Amino acid sequence: MKNINKLIGVAKGAVQADLVLKNAQVFNVFTGEFIKGDVAIVDGYIAGIGEYTGGNEIDLTGKYLTPGFIDGHVHIESSMLSPIEFARAVLPTGTTTIIADPHEIANVAGLDGIDYILDATEDLPLSVYVMLPSCVPASNLENSGAELFAADLEKFINHPRVLGLGEMMNYPGVIYRDSKVIEKLILAKNKKIDGHAPGVSGNDLMAYAAAGIKSDHECVTPEEALDRLRAGMHVMIREGSAAKNLLNLLPAINKYTSQFCLFAADDRHPADLIAEGHINNMVRLAVEAGVDLPTVLQMSTINAASYFNLDEIGAIAPNYKADILVFDDLKSWQPTLVLKNGVVVARDNTTLFEGKDIASKKIKETMHLAEIDQTKLRIPAPTKRARVIGLVPHQIVTKALEMEVDREDGFFITNVKQDILKLVVFERHNCLGNIGVGLVHGFGLNRGAIASTVAHDSHNLIVIGTNDADILVAAKELERIQGGIAVAFDGKVLDSLALPIGGLMSDQDVHTVAKQVEKLKELAYSLGIRDCYDPFLTLAFLSLPVIPELKLTDLGLVDGNAFKLVPVAIESTEK
Repeated sequence: MKNINKLIGVAKGAVQADLVLKNAQVFNVFTGEFIKGDVAIVDGYIAGIGEYTGGNEIDLTGKYLTPGFIDGHVHIESSMLSPIEFARAVLPTGTTTIIADPHEIANVAGLDGIDYILDATEDLPLSVYVMLPSCVPASNLENSGAELFAADLEKFINHPRVLGLGEMMNYPGVIYRDSKVIEKLILAKNKKIDGHAPGVSGNDLMAYAAAGIKSDHECVTPEEALDRLRAGMHVMIREGSAAKNLLNLLPAINKYTSQFCLFAADDRHPADLIAEGHINNMVRLAVEAGVDLPTVLQMSTINAASYFNLDEIGAIAPNYKADILVFDDLKSWQPTLVLKNGVVVARDNTTLFEGKDIASKKIKETMHLAEIDQTKLRIPAPTKRARVIGLVPHQIVTKALEMEVDREDGFFITNVKQDILKLVVFERHNCLGNIGVGLVHGFGLNRGAIASTVAHDSHNLIVIGTNDADILVAAKELERIQGGIAVAFDGKVLDSLALPIGGLMSDQDVHTVAKQVEKLKELAYSLGIRDCYDPFLTLAFLSLPVIPELKLTDLGLVDGNAFKLVPVAIESTEK
């Protein structure tokens, strides 16, 4: 509990502080200025900024202080790291608070997955708040490991670290008032509801906002961002490993709109966390692009805190938690010290805390793949024309292409010269035996196959390849290691990485995971994949049916605009 009497005494100067950060340039999020002073800290809270003495003092002359950075929307699972290793990865970069949506692990393990994230983050030196997954599964066009209704989520809604309902990807369900969706919105009516509405505009966007949805992180153009701001929604500016939207959205930021904008990583791979950073990378990019520094620092701190009604974080001011970053300069944005609740938890890019993961057997043994019927890998071809998933560099959206594709014995076949590959999604949760098969153009793979159980959002087993034999080899390897990523060629597994926690996360440290992922990426590139694509991130989003235009699930090819299953072959009668 906060000791108000002691805070007042320290602030007034009548009582000595526990810790004083001396002689620093302190950023004030409310006025947008750096002010020289001492920061007095007691019991993990800031008592005051001015002239203070303390039992422990750190001289920070010439240093700059900002509040700890806040990530407004992230999936821990997408880092392929356990929660403790994710904390070790992001705290040295300056992120002290995240708002996590555990819908990845919930799609695999249901309520057990949400329990795992809450339990595994309970005592971390990283503040982890949770938005309950709203779409498990993401749509009715796929099979996941669980199906969660409002009644299921109700047990969590009053948890002290649950802030509301996570990204509502089922925007058609909102717009057309699906009863199950409405029940979830009502459940979270007194808390925040985050959005996910790519391409939605006009009256449909008005209907979406009228449902009480207050944010969106799927904007890719300034026009989309402004549309959402005009609808009273906050815009989460995303810069992940796959979707890089920050620079494109900066024109939407001005003195009127900036207070309603915040940063979000969404999905970020371990190598990128190590090499580029986390929210500090977004700060760096925005400042280098010419955005006013005070505005950038507000978007990385107080704006997120205000949006989520987190009244004790986001500022260096009296009665706020002492989540503080220390910088040598205002260019590198790599903190030399990170304080969490007044305790130094990272120094010079190194964490200063211990801990281990707590994943149980029911979270670790999640691969339940039916015996594969190889005949299900064939794609009937009554005509030459086919719907083909067209990749878009640096984006998770795809194009719905119509192409003439080679046939053999009445089935479509791959053609590496045309860059037409086979994409396969195997249901892997309940031994259903469902296999969706489609075609992809633009990836560049010219031999072998790559596979992953990180396949948004239902996280079935997804494989892309030039031939059925290597596709099957890669799939069988992931079954053997209880999920992960793999590369196969010429009937052999070249290498793999086990992700035993839900088929999504490793139980190894961040540097080990990053090194192995990079090795697998190099192998994938050696098989011809174009360098404008991250092999496994691109693969992971090819099964996400709520992102247009064409995607593939275990039930088949999905038209993401019409929100329905469509055949691969285009009949001659179709226009």
